[in-house]
Amino acid sequence: MPDDATRDDFESGLKPLWMRAQSGDEAAYAQALTRIGHRLRGYLRRRMQSLPDEVEDLVQETLLALHLQRGTYDPAVPVSAWVLAIARHKLVDLWRRRGRRDALHDALDDVDETALAAAPEHGSARRDLSKLLSELPEAQRRAIVLTKVEGLSVAEASARTGASESAIKVQVHRGLKRLALLVKVAGAT
Repeated sequence: MPDDATRDDFESGLKPLWMRAQSGDEAAYAQALTRIGHRLRGYLRRRMQSLPDEVEDLVQETLLALHLQRGTYDPAVPVSAWVLAIARHKLVDLWRRRGRRDALHDALDDVDETALAAAPEHGSARRDLSKLLSELPEAQRRAIVLTKVEGLSVAEASARTGASESAIKVQVHRGLKRLALLVKVAGAT
């Protein structure tokens, strides 16, 4: 956490900008949001080291909340304290969302893709890939074909299907798990 002098310097530069912004000065508002965004990135980066890809999204979500809640700002409170309170709430919301969502899914890296490759002497090695893929739901099959068979990146598969990148990753993950299970079951019979 920055020392008191650094916090005071930040606040002393931000407060006049924010007060002008509250009075309708658009240039001051833009400057204040730029300063706040820069400070938020550092604050959130330190607290989200395990989620670096989420930092910018949370900065933008916090800036949007500031914009929407700017009418609730009390001039008796330091602007930085008000901003920090909103950022903390957004961070806690993210952790709650991720906790619920992550509890429903295995990590994407937990799929052992080598389990999909059967040894040549097994009958399952001759199993037709299209037959295996036909056992999957359409979204999983399409995601796997695009990323693993055709070699598209997740972003390219997302653009082609209209699904989000996260959805593509989840569908590939679930599909690969299901394929591994199908191969394992076929090998056991």
